[in-house]
Amino acid sequence: MIARQRLATAYIQACEAELQAFKPGNVSVFSDGHDMTVADFRRSAEVSAAPISDPAYSLGEKIYYAVKATREAVACNTNLGIILLCAPLMQAAQFARRPDDLRQALDEVLNATTEQDADWAFRAIALASPGGLGESEQQDVHRQATVTLLQAMALAADRDRIALQYTNCFKDVFDFTILAYNRAFVLSGDSGWAALRVYADMLARYPDSHIERKYGKQYSEWIAEEMALLCKAMDAANKPEEVLTMLYRIDEAFKAKKINPGTTADITVATVLVVLLEQLFRQTDV
Repeated sequence: MIARQRLATAYIQACEAELQAFKPGNVSVFSDGHDMTVADFRRSAEVSAAPISDPAYSLGEKIYYAVKATREAVACNTNLGIILLCAPLMQAAQFARRPDDLRQALDEVLNATTEQDADWAFRAIALASPGGLGESEQQDVHRQATVTLLQAMALAADRDRIALQYTNCFKDVFDFTILAYNRAFVLSGDSGWAALRVYADMLARYPDSHIERKYGKQYSEWIAEEMALLCKAMDAANKPEEVLTMLYRIDEAFKAKKINPGTTADITVATVLVVLLEQLFRQTDV
């Protein structure tokens, strides 16, 4: 079993790796944006690490208390998506014994969710008050849940890629983004570069649901084209500095239109966390 402090540290490291990636349209050490700073995100990771790694909390409690700690620290929604994705992974890490066990443990965690988990998560979402949140005829987060958290996520899966991960046991992460991260990391040895590759590959392939909730599909094709060009440039680059000019150009263009691929950034954090958790399991086995 991995000690709680090591789980908390892995979570903070995953959040930091994502900040080290120059993700066009999103907040990073290279560029703030959307009225949020790198300091906001770092503080959010620090204060949410304790509740999200607390073995005494249920999945829903992990989500709620991590969001509550964040809200009290930075008074804005920096990491709701990160918490919704990372909490089940942290819960699964408490039960898994080997790297290969993590996905199976995650599947068991997701299928064991309760109405109480959904209630806690609804309270967290209402507290974070993410952009685009409104009332819903089915399982409105401002009312008491009458379904499990997994069932609630299934209702939103067609319009929210974070909810989709709950329904397919994080298929995007385990079958796609981890491979992209590991390939890039082997070539570069740089977690920020590898995290950027995850972000770029995702956006080149899948629309960001946070953006589409705000703007519909009007920017989706353009974003995919820009990210495909970035992926091609990264393939040809020998070092990250060679694509900096391109990154600044795309970042400026996205932010000028208030485009923030926040869901894709959240999935990037979850990807790095899985990589780090698997490394911890290997170290524990030695």
